[in-house]
Amino acid sequence: MSVLKIKDVSKIFPNGTTAVDSFSLDVADGELVCLLGPSGSGKSTLLRMVGGFETPTSGLMTIDGEDITRVPPEKRPTGMVFQSHALWTHMNVFKNLAFGLKLRKVPADEIKRRVEGVLELVGLGGYGTRSVTQLSGGQQQRVALARSLVLEPKILLLDEPFASLDQHLRERLREEVRDIQQRLKITTLFVTHGQDEALSMADRIVVMRDGKTEQIDRPDVVYREPQTPFVAGFIGTMNLIEGVVSNGVFSKAGYATPLPVSDGPVTLAVRPESLDLSAVSQGSQGKVHRVTDYGTHGMVDLELLDGTRVKAMVPHPDLFKPGQGVTLAPKAIAAYRDGRVIHRTGVVATTAHPALVDA
Repeated sequence: MSVLKIKDVSKIFPNGTTAVDSFSLDVADGELVCLLGPSGSGKSTLLRMVGGFETPTSGLMTIDGEDITRVPPEKRPTGMVFQSHALWTHMNVFKNLAFGLKLRKVPADEIKRRVEGVLELVGLGGYGTRSVTQLSGGQQQRVALARSLVLEPKILLLDEPFASLDQHLRERLREEVRDIQQRLKITTLFVTHGQDEALSMADRIVVMRDGKTEQIDRPDVVYREPQTPFVAGFIGTMNLIEGVVSNGVFSKAGYATPLPVSDGPVTLAVRPESLDLSAVSQGSQGKVHRVTDYGTHGMVDLELLDGTRVKAMVPHPDLFKPGQGVTLAPKAIAAYRDGRVIHRTGVVATTAHPALVDA
């Protein structure tokens, strides 16, 4: 059952900028959906419209079948966690959490029960009397999350909540947030520009560009089967090679591979982990530029004969040296023309988590 329905929603600002363009999405009960895209893709504007902090220019939004398109934020069954925490520094932790409940005329004993319960849930039991200024960045983010959860919203909205935290703390908190979300079975819409967050947390990813949807699917499908060149280049590390198909063969400056599509220009996409390299002394299709050893694997940067740069993940980086000639053998490829995939063959390897592939 869809809890949140977004139908043909657009947002055009007074200066004429179209931030969101005819966007549609259904979010199921208990689902965590990530809105992923570069800066300016419209993801935060869309989230703010769901939360009531921006009003759509056109379109419809419903929660459990009720039209909330122009309902003010305080009357929506949503809870918003902002990137900046937005905590009241003159209040202690308990009062920060209790404030919204007091506005809703919740009895004092119920406020105490709910605040203490949600503080335990986010790992801050016993922190109620502390000033928020005495907390670390990670603790403040937990308070911000707790302040939304204590309202028991139907939809939890997260706007890049980990952006200001260091990498280690981001990884720990996103695991905790995902655990809490699954435990509460709360429907969640999560905005991020971090591929690792989207790939590791989401039930589905919505890849956005210029206010529009490029692809909506499970994280593994978005990674393995990108539907557009933009998604292919944005998610993980991807080699995008421009070339021409003639008589069923794709060619590019000495590199050639069979490709059963009609003649014409094609963009070939190959993941580094799906590209086998062989060192050769003659007949090379490229040469090694740099080798990086990550311990668990190596990444070889190489140049094709026309200078096109390509990356290949290898299990034994010590076998390759700068300046060495190599040949390429892709195990999985996708071909794009006019912005859409026209052919796909092979299975993308899974030797490393996509988020850990060198970007």
